[in-house]
Amino acid sequence: MRSKPRTLIAASATAILALAATTGAALAQKKYDTGATDAEIKIGNIMPYSGPASAYGVIGKTEAAYFNKINAEGGINGRKINFVSYDDGYSPPKAVEQARKLVESDEVLLIFNALGTPSNSAIQKYLNAKKVPQLFVATGAAKWNDPKDFPWTMGWQPSYQTEARIYAKFLMKEKPDARIGVLYQNDDFGKDYIKGLKDQLGARASMIIAEESYETSEPTIDNHIVKLKASGADVFLSITTPKFAAQAIKKLAEIEWKPLHIVSNVSTSVGGVIQPAGFENAQGILSANYGKDGADPQWNNDPGMKKFFAFLEKYYPEGNKLDGSVVYGYGAAQTMVKVLEMCGDNLTRENVMKQAASLKDFAPDTLLPGIKINTSATDFAPIEQLQMERFKGEKWDLFGDIISGEASN
Repeated sequence: MRSKPRTLIAASATAILALAATTGAALAQKKYDTGATDAEIKIGNIMPYSGPASAYGVIGKTEAAYFNKINAEGGINGRKINFVSYDDGYSPPKAVEQARKLVESDEVLLIFNALGTPSNSAIQKYLNAKKVPQLFVATGAAKWNDPKDFPWTMGWQPSYQTEARIYAKFLMKEKPDARIGVLYQNDDFGKDYIKGLKDQLGARASMIIAEESYETSEPTIDNHIVKLKASGADVFLSITTPKFAAQAIKKLAEIEWKPLHIVSNVSTSVGGVIQPAGFENAQGILSANYGKDGADPQWNNDPGMKKFFAFLEKYYPEGNKLDGSVVYGYGAAQTMVKVLEMCGDNLTRENVMKQAASLKDFAPDTLLPGIKINTSATDFAPIEQLQMERFKGEKWDLFGDIISGEASN
C-alpha cells in the first residue's frame, strides 16, 4: 500500500491542532451577565444602617472591609469586587426602592446578604422574577429554603425554626415542667420561632403559658415584660432584635424577675447587646450559636480566628471583636467569596446560583468546630446545626454537643 505524502500528513496534523485550539478556546470562553466583567464583580447589598435594627449595620461595614481585603490581595480570579451597599432603615418599602436601584441603575450581578425578614420578603418576588440571585440573606426565616418556588433566593444562617426546635428539645429534656413565657417580634421573624417551638413541643405545647408580641415601632417593650412576669412563667424566651433584647435584660433586673432566660441567637452580641444591658444583668442567660465568639479566649490560638483578628487589625480596626455581628459579616462574606471563586470565568447569574447550591463541607474561619456549610439543588439551608451556650462573666460559654435542628418529637 502506498504511503500518504508527508505534506498531506503535516496538513492533517495542522488541521487537528487548529481544531483542538478552537475547541479549547470555546471551552475556556468567559461568560458574563450584567454586573461582571474581566475587571470587576459588582455586588449589591441592603442594610439597616439607620432605624430600629441599626445595630446590625456593622455587618455591612464588615463585609465591605472583607471585600477590600480580597481586592488588596488580587481579587477573585483577577477581578475586583465592587460592593454597593445601601441603607433601607429596616423599612420594606425602602428595601424595594433600593433593590430596584441596585438591579436597574447600578446593574449588580447579585444581591448579597440583605438584612431583615421584612425587607427580604418585600424584594424576594421582584428578584426572582428578574432572575437576580438573592444570596445568603441575613435572616433566618425558613422560607428562604424553597428552591422550587424561589430558585434565586438562599439563606445562610440556621433558620429561626431550626433554632427554636433546639430550645424546645433542651427544655423538654432539662426542664420538662417549664412554664414558658414568650416575647416575640410581630413579623415573620418572630412567628417562625413560635412555629418551630410549638412544632417541636408537639403535644406539650401547653408548656407555653403566655405570649406577648411587640412591634419594631414601639419605643420600649417594658409593659410586655411586666405582663409575662405576672403570668407566672419561669422560663422567658426572648425572640427579639438587639435593641429590644437589651431592653428586656435590663427590665428583668429592674423588676427582679429571674426566670430561665433564653435569648435568640441574633441578639447574643456581647458588644452590641450584653455590654449595653450590663454584664451583671446577663449572667446565666442561655442561647445557641454556630459561630465562634471573639470575646472568648479559647479561640485566641484558633487558626481561623487568628485570620479573623488579623483582618480586623489591618482592614477594619474600628470593628469590635466582641460584636457577634462582625463575626457574622466575616463568615458570610467569606462564603460569598468561595462561591465566586467556584464560578471561575463563568460569571452568569445562573452559574452563581448553581455554585451556591454546590457547597460541600465548607467551613468559614468563624464557624464552630464541627459545623459546616452544605447545600444542594434541593437544600438551600447552608447551616443547620447549633450548640447551646450560657453567658458567664463577660463571655458566652459553650456546653453540650452540636445539635441538629432537624424536627423530632
